[in-house]
Amino acid sequence: MSMKNPLILTPVFLLVVLFAGCGGDDQDQASGKMVRYLSLGAKVRGMDPMDIGDTTSSSVASQIFESLYQYHYLKRPYELIPCLAEDFPTGEDQLTYTFKLRPGVVFADDPCFTATQGKGRQLVAADFIYAWKRIADVKNISKNWWIFEDHIVGLDEFRDYTGRLKAGENVDYMRPVEGLQAPDDFTLVVTLKRPWPQILYLLAHLPTAPVAREAVQYYGKSIHNHPVGTGPYMLKDWKRGNKIVMVRNPRFRQEFYPVEGSPGDREAGLLEDAGKVLPFVDEARWQVVEEDQPRWLIFMRGQLDASGIPKDFYNRAIDPSRQLRSEMKDKGIRLQIFRDPSTYWYGFNMEDPVVGTNKPLRQAMSMAINRPEYVEIFTNNRAEVAQGVIPPLFKEYDPEVINPNCQYNPERARELLKEAVEVHGGPLPTITISTPGTDTLSRQMGEYVTLAMDNIGLKVKIDYMDWPSFQDRIKTKSSQVFQMGWVADYPDPENFMQLFYSKNVSPGPNNFNYRNQAFDTLYEKAKAMPDSNERRRIYHQMENIIRDDCPAIFLVHGVAFVLHYNWLKNYKPHVFGYGLIKYQRIDVAARQKSVGR
Repeated sequence: MSMKNPLILTPVFLLVVLFAGCGGDDQDQASGKMVRYLSLGAKVRGMDPMDIGDTTSSSVASQIFESLYQYHYLKRPYELIPCLAEDFPTGEDQLTYTFKLRPGVVFADDPCFTATQGKGRQLVAADFIYAWKRIADVKNISKNWWIFEDHIVGLDEFRDYTGRLKAGENVDYMRPVEGLQAPDDFTLVVTLKRPWPQILYLLAHLPTAPVAREAVQYYGKSIHNHPVGTGPYMLKDWKRGNKIVMVRNPRFRQEFYPVEGSPGDREAGLLEDAGKVLPFVDEARWQVVEEDQPRWLIFMRGQLDASGIPKDFYNRAIDPSRQLRSEMKDKGIRLQIFRDPSTYWYGFNMEDPVVGTNKPLRQAMSMAINRPEYVEIFTNNRAEVAQGVIPPLFKEYDPEVINPNCQYNPERARELLKEAVEVHGGPLPTITISTPGTDTLSRQMGEYVTLAMDNIGLKVKIDYMDWPSFQDRIKTKSSQVFQMGWVADYPDPENFMQLFYSKNVSPGPNNFNYRNQAFDTLYEKAKAMPDSNERRRIYHQMENIIRDDCPAIFLVHGVAFVLHYNWLKNYKPHVFGYGLIKYQRIDVAARQKSVGR
């Protein structure tokens, strides 16, 4: 979400667009072929689970790769269910987990399986061990090591071993790790150093998906362009920066649409396909469309099944009472509104010699932003002002807290800027802010923050770049200030707190490169605790430390407004929504009739 994960700056639009579909060509419609045409607001960086840490890549790769567990598509509150695991793990204590794999799971056919002339082989427990060792391998510079670090017996030692190898020496992936055992092909035993309450959530997270050794050896450094998984779809074509085409995986095991859901699901038609074999869609095609206007026009022509609402078109779709306008309803369009478990910010690279060592400068920049105005201008009031990192969907969120650094106070910011000059030892240089986007909205946001900083007497420069280039910049600690955010990978605030843990600095998820011993001590204590009032108290302490240190200019928490046509069946918003295309269905005849094809 994985990720889960860092997200591009357009919270109320990009996330839902990632799962939108559009009308196919005449040949597809005439044949009755069920095709989803999806729109991506940014380029996909790669599809190797080991290196996936953003929503754009996750939304695509999750149609191919699967994990031990997944979330029930319909039930709320969110409920974990087995995926590649046959059931939930067994174990006599909180340290040893035994997972039985689901029978009949095979990797998709691919040329990498030379021993079987391209026929995909059976998934075995060793595939998980191999995949997790790849994440641990220092040479791979995986951004997902944070998932396993200091959890599994012997895995940190395996990582240390890979770091000691000389240039040119190969990693021995057969080297045993005590806490990862496969007593037979269908049994995986994981032994922990200490209790890890979030383990099942992480085993539903895309980066923990199994990987075939044959694929990595066959494709080498280009493995991120050649995903080979066990999921319902397989890659057919990928023109980087342009389009991605997936087709139904003929070797996909039998999986069925849910037969039960939440109250109201049956009345909403979400159980009409109960018990039917998945997936429904024959082919999924993604097109990269980075600008809001053309994407919106495509949707209004009926060539997109679902879409977010760009800020410049909000009033055309939504009336003053925040209801869908009648002309939109007449087109068969429906509206769904839901809180997104996300937080967005401008982050400071705490290793930068200018911003990282100058707390008054960071505070001044944070107080220079008028967040209510920002929400109104850029989201049409479809977001909530952030006072910290934990979003409102979590019970640990405290709505009563007011963060002084998040209040618009240009007078105080100017005073702090004078202190910042003294700390710096002279006039402050121009501050560079890296922004992952080159579209109109990105530039409007860049102009806004430039004017806000100019208002307090600080010069900033906006460095616009595409999403893959931005990720590379962050991964190598090359940005001074960066515009980013995080959407929850799983329903636990630990997922946000690990963003500030010192052992997770870049290329890990701590892109702030933030270090605070008091925070680390509390984090290490809380992450081993089950949900409790004591753990919630510790999380509040941790968030107060972050608020005071100001490693980020916290901006907003997302609220999504999603439009979809009534021919998109089984559509239900899912905040941990990856790998969902398999559940959704297109009424091809209804779409053809509506768009005149």
